[in-house]
Amino acid sequence: MKEYNHLKIESKWQTIWDKNGIYYAKDFPRQSASSLSKSAIKPKFYGLIEFPYPSGDGLHVGHPRPYIGMDIISRKRRLEGFNVLYPIGWDAFGLPTENFAIKTGKDPRIVTKKNSDTFRRQIKSLGISFDWSREINTTDPKYYKWTQWIFLQFLKKGLAYKAKMTINWCPKDKIGLANEEVVTRSTGSGQAGVCERCGTAVEKREKEQWMLAITKYADRLYKDLDDVNYLPQIKLGQRNWIGKSEGAEIEFKVSARQDLAIKVFTTRVDTIFSCTFIVLAPEHSFIQEYKNSILNWNEVEKYIKEVKNRPEVERTAESNKTGIELKGVRVINPATKEEIPVWVSDFVLVHYGTGAVFADAHDKRDFDMAKKYNIPLKVSIKSKDESLFEKIKNMEECYEGEGVLFNSKQFDGLTSAEARPKIIDWLSSESAASRKTTFKLRDWIFSRQRYWGEPIPVIHCQDCGVVPVPEKDLPVELPKVKNYQPTDSGESPLANISKWVNVKCPKCLGKAKRETDTMPNWAGSSWYYLRYADAKNNKEFASKKNLKYWLTSPQPSPERRGGNTGGVDWYNGGNEHTTLHLLYSRFWHKFLFDLKLVPTNEPYMKRTSHGMILGEGGVKMSKSLGNVINPDDIVKTYGADTLRVYEMFMGPFDQSVAWSTESIIGARRFIEKVWRIGEKVLKFNNSSGMSKNSPLVRLLHKTIKKVSEDIEGMNFNTAISSMMILATEMEKAENVSVEDYKKFLQVLSPFAPHMTEELWSLLGEKDSINLSNWPKWDENLIKDEEIKIVIQINGKVRAEIFVQADETEESIKKKALENETVVRHIAGKDVKKMIYVKNRLVNIVI
Repeated sequence: MKEYNHLKIESKWQTIWDKNGIYYAKDFPRQSASSLSKSAIKPKFYGLIEFPYPSGDGLHVGHPRPYIGMDIISRKRRLEGFNVLYPIGWDAFGLPTENFAIKTGKDPRIVTKKNSDTFRRQIKSLGISFDWSREINTTDPKYYKWTQWIFLQFLKKGLAYKAKMTINWCPKDKIGLANEEVVTRSTGSGQAGVCERCGTAVEKREKEQWMLAITKYADRLYKDLDDVNYLPQIKLGQRNWIGKSEGAEIEFKVSARQDLAIKVFTTRVDTIFSCTFIVLAPEHSFIQEYKNSILNWNEVEKYIKEVKNRPEVERTAESNKTGIELKGVRVINPATKEEIPVWVSDFVLVHYGTGAVFADAHDKRDFDMAKKYNIPLKVSIKSKDESLFEKIKNMEECYEGEGVLFNSKQFDGLTSAEARPKIIDWLSSESAASRKTTFKLRDWIFSRQRYWGEPIPVIHCQDCGVVPVPEKDLPVELPKVKNYQPTDSGESPLANISKWVNVKCPKCLGKAKRETDTMPNWAGSSWYYLRYADAKNNKEFASKKNLKYWLTSPQPSPERRGGNTGGVDWYNGGNEHTTLHLLYSRFWHKFLFDLKLVPTNEPYMKRTSHGMILGEGGVKMSKSLGNVINPDDIVKTYGADTLRVYEMFMGPFDQSVAWSTESIIGARRFIEKVWRIGEKVLKFNNSSGMSKNSPLVRLLHKTIKKVSEDIEGMNFNTAISSMMILATEMEKAENVSVEDYKKFLQVLSPFAPHMTEELWSLLGEKDSINLSNWPKWDENLIKDEEIKIVIQINGKVRAEIFVQADETEESIKKKALENETVVRHIAGKDVKKMIYVKNRLVNIVI
């Protein structure tokens, strides 16, 4: 047997796999050619990763981690008899490529192709078992034809609309940003809202934007999280983003105009008796409608102009709360019947609730604002802590928790939970309140004033208004342009291509213009998993038959918890995408489900996450820091299998870990050890090996069980650890049977597919190891022969004994009493009772 040559072996098997299409999923394969029954359809498994954005720098060693993780699961499923779909594609629209085009003048299409070619070569060199026959690219007109088609369905149903609004504007990228794309950064003057891509301070601008009405689906997006198998933190992130609040909408009538009222939404109606003022968002319509009665209008108008241009992340930051009173305006607290002032403040957002809040001493923001501007406060909730309550009464501290009501009329003595429904009922009987549910989620800003994105398939006609592009004319392709720079007026570079912009109206045939905004980078990734099911279909985005096969399953599996049979079986992605992309994708899927175009209510049945691979020293890999590790270098020096094993062995899969080139040697040594064991097995060619009950065989079966379970829990590091232990014992053994060694290769093959395939072939197997069966463990062989039992006397440890794993309780108690140390401690004393904890201890009470 020749020396282990990773370059030769890995190149050989990658070529064979590619030539034979061994990883190509088949639609509706049957268990056997002779079987015609529907039940004979081979069970399927659909594993999915977030398809990558092909950047110009190519992969670094952090990129493959999620690909390898899902590859291990997919390879195990193939050996378990599943028809596996593990697809790949390119999420290739986006700002980095466009910015490169602006800088260099190079066509983004050419740049994208070059980058995708590099990524493809690198990924193939790692032996990832992707189905390349279904490869997609969001920038391919054949793909984005269907992205545009789905947009037209939104438009038909009234869920796509154009609205003039204040938007977040990045002056550097010259692009409108969704609220989700503005992040908070600390500055010398406090918190500031910046573009998440380039870090530039965000401005506010008035602009017409295309919107998708995701809020129409807010309640379903929230509730249906109960039906999917997502990690708890992913569900929590989604629910927090949707921001469902159940409470009451209360009317505060204007003192001077009893026919006019300001509506306030609250989840804490139990504190209404301590309400001493209300606060409006600067954009609230009441301010403009009632401005003639505001005595300090000039000051109010000036304040509103100042704060309206601040990004929301700044306005809602904990520090620097500001406000101004609307002098001359009073409203009536419907609970106390007292007149209270009206203020305007930047922390109140017009799109959340009603754009107005009632303020009291039991909310920190209200409390701080009242202290700052000397607004009177009252308390009406008593805490359990008496010493804290004294501070609350003296306005020394804000208490935001629940408690017992006082100063609350007939509701005194009730807890907050008891009081809330009763107060709502009482105010409702006074025609002053009603129950209401609100959501923090906003409609999705769907316009981008950039070139490199899907053209929005809409035509604007002076006579007909907004006219959808006829479906037969899709796709609306991006024209080639000379200048990719966005205009300072906020229009896309497409606006300068008059030949493309000026068209005939599809309705009246009069003069019209194309929409020049493009879709956001989230558009193509909102439905890509559906296209994989039928990637070559030119008549529809995917056939219902294919979607039913790949998204539903009659067979129970670990992913399909609780009987729900909907969606991709297992989707793994980054923690940073658990709100935006995941939420948008669920929204699109539910919409298509309502149109009866997809068979399930949810897109993904199971969603897990992975941690990042950081640079050496624990800092993020960055070209500017010079700490990027190219996987090409690792593959060349150590091999793809070594890289795969090392990345899975570095630490828990869901946590971030730091790269260490020195540590990769350990993974390489493990690979070489397995190879040496193969040499020994081939030399002796012993088909029977040692006895079934030998320690090595027992360890093998324990390892099979451990690896099987660890893969399902994505505990790849501990799975590898157990295989390292087995390899060490196999190397020590005088003889290892071919049968036992093959089982070891099968459980190792998802981690190190090239070497195990080569060894499998050298052992005489004609078919690929990928076509073999996942080994089963023998329950009788994984039980320990002996177990340790601790002996206590009156709760104190006095001795320990070793007994057979299947020994009876009576026998164990008898041996405990016969132990020399125990005999000495209980000499001359009566044993009152003996307590046995199975497989752990015996406690003798004297």
